[in-house]
Amino acid sequence: MTKQIRLNAFAMNCVAHQSPGLWTHPRDRTLGYNRLPYWLDLAKTLERGRFDGLFLADVLGVYDVFGSSPDAALRNAAQTPANEPLMLIPAMAAVTQNLGFGVTSNLSFEPPYPFARRMSTLDHLTEGRIGWNVVTGYLDSAARGAGKDRQAAHDDRYDIADEYMELVYKLWEGSWEDDAVLRDRTRGIFADPSKVHRIEHEGTNYRLSAIHLSEPSPQRTPVLYQAGTSPRGRQFAAQHAECVFMSGPSAKIIGPRVAAIRALAKEIGRNPAEILMFSMMTIILGRTEAEAKAKYADYRAHIAPEGALALMSGWMGVDFSSYDLDQQVRHIQNDAGRTALDNVTRADPDRVWTVREVVEHVGIGGAGPVVVGTPEKVADDIEAWFEETDVDGLNVAFATSPGDFEDIADMLVPELTTRGRYKSEYAEGTLREKLFGKGRAQLTEQHPASRYRPHRAAKAAE
Repeated sequence: MTKQIRLNAFAMNCVAHQSPGLWTHPRDRTLGYNRLPYWLDLAKTLERGRFDGLFLADVLGVYDVFGSSPDAALRNAAQTPANEPLMLIPAMAAVTQNLGFGVTSNLSFEPPYPFARRMSTLDHLTEGRIGWNVVTGYLDSAARGAGKDRQAAHDDRYDIADEYMELVYKLWEGSWEDDAVLRDRTRGIFADPSKVHRIEHEGTNYRLSAIHLSEPSPQRTPVLYQAGTSPRGRQFAAQHAECVFMSGPSAKIIGPRVAAIRALAKEIGRNPAEILMFSMMTIILGRTEAEAKAKYADYRAHIAPEGALALMSGWMGVDFSSYDLDQQVRHIQNDAGRTALDNVTRADPDRVWTVREVVEHVGIGGAGPVVVGTPEKVADDIEAWFEETDVDGLNVAFATSPGDFEDIADMLVPELTTRGRYKSEYAEGTLREKLFGKGRAQLTEQHPASRYRPHRAAKAAE
């Protein structure tokens, strides 16, 4: 059976996101990021294109590694300013019926008890269309904003994250039994107290004694996304993730990462097919090849090199302000995002990147490939990408928004649908059911969250 292509739109509650400088293009509307009309129009466009979801990135901190200053990020709107993403979700959910929402939240600076309630609330308000992209951060500026000198070491952050996940699983899955809520008007009883359980947790990093404040939501645990593909990140993804987002400039880099996570999942007893892999890609479309190439050239004229350098420095933890543009980028071990640096140093030993080449690559669409052409040519390229990498979907970045997404909905989606590679209509149910099948509103028994459900916990205690 031919694998269907899944699409997420990749955006952030900021200006430009992955294409620094493109906010100056007359087609771009991201200057309206701080007003609801922009987001409502985007959500309706994505649902018209039957996108599986809107994947909202977030960074808690400013890009101040370049030149040891936030000035370049501020001048170029390089993911600065960046507003809170969760507040957008209820408004967009109100004007859509099927679009999913994968939202990034950094657990390093978010206490698990109120966060668990916030996600349950979103799951209720979206009627089960919420997902959480689990991140631990990579900017020291975020740690300083939270009152710390610097972020924890890279692998230590994942150790903390494992305990964090245990605690939110206990709250989402174990505090309220399925039949705890009665809503009995006749007797005046809303919930059966005997079926609502206090969560007691004494761990290395967290302690808690409380009941979960939200009644069970449609999915209980939101759909879990994860975006780290370092060795420790892959281990975390294999353990917890249902969807993995990865970025890289070529199939040669993405393919092995997909295979590694699937292999790890199998080793620990999870079905690898229950982890969907999404890779980043930017798509530039035209009715003719000449039109597409002209559009791409026009976009490139708006790239802000300094903004690209600010993003690169933040992602990689390397201050490129003192580098010559023709200097080779070499690997440095640090506590920033290791995947971004690996992409241009050791992930592909057959390619050597200079700073100039990285700037040119990052300028449109960030760290993923850019595919340019007619709907037919782009569909061919995407199908080839799927065959070479074994991914399940794409996180589609943009050069201009919502224009690039309108092009995809109007031109590419009909072509993919005609080929039988894209859904002709949305499946019913929650986001998890849309992604994994009817009757799968909650996590399977194979997932580690299931062990904290009351019936499993009681059996384990016997």
